[in-house]
Amino acid sequence: MEQKENLLIVDGMALLFRSFYATSVTKQFMYNADGMPTNAVQGMLRHLLAAIRQAEPTHTLIAWDMGAKTFRNELFDGYKANRTAPPEEMIPQFDLAKEVTARFGFQNIGVPGYEADDCIGTISKHAADFLPTTVLSGDKDLLQLISGTNHVWIMQKGYGNYKRYDEAVFFAEMGITPLQFIDVKALMGDTSDGYPGVRGIGEKTALKLIQDYGSIEGVLAHLELLKPGVQKKIQEDLVMLELSQKLAAIHTSVPLEVNYDQCLYRGITSDSVDVVREYGLKTVERDLGLL
Repeated sequence: MEQKENLLIVDGMALLFRSFYATSVTKQFMYNADGMPTNAVQGMLRHLLAAIRQAEPTHTLIAWDMGAKTFRNELFDGYKANRTAPPEEMIPQFDLAKEVTARFGFQNIGVPGYEADDCIGTISKHAADFLPTTVLSGDKDLLQLISGTNHVWIMQKGYGNYKRYDEAVFFAEMGITPLQFIDVKALMGDTSDGYPGVRGIGEKTALKLIQDYGSIEGVLAHLELLKPGVQKKIQEDLVMLELSQKLAAIHTSVPLEVNYDQCLYRGITSDSVDVVREYGLKTVERDLGLL
């Protein structure tokens, strides 16, 4: 039986950072013979290979952030302002990750001024007519991108463990549609991204408001029906609520072009083996049965 075409879109930063912190807490930076730390890159490759075994993609693509500043910083100075600089052992691994994954046959993409999430959103929307997609990430913000043609796998602990979301799973868990999740995020804010939403409204209240009234516009049209405390919080934070709605939404019209033929996944090649040996990626070498 011929394999059904499908595209695995990977959130590169999410995988790389997750892999780094999984071992850095115990100072397991896995230096190679040249003294370069490789823990993040090796963990990322192992996650990628585990995902490929399960998703069986015909095409693969990895999206990356390209620098710290995006259009969201122009909207709001405080956006991601609380993020600390990456640890020094992480810094050389950004370029290494892109080189190694490219030699494993993954197409890498990123657009200055936009986040990886925006590239992922744009590609999943663009491919909807001809190529089903699966997004791999640890970031629940991407759940807003779930559609009939795009599933989102959120990584759990360990390799190859995912919470797999399609429209039905998402609705069963949240009681709203994926697009309504943007308004939930806008109300509750996001401390890791540094925007507050409506101060004093948490996830539970935000979700209930959108379940009951459908959207932020619906909530504002029925303010008089809300509890006085909730009503007051929203009224005091209307400007930030409107801004948070813009910050929470993933941009799906990034100016990018994808050559899907170049995204064809060809499996483990001699170049994959060479790069593993070249950079002394012993854990991956063992995983591939090369040791």
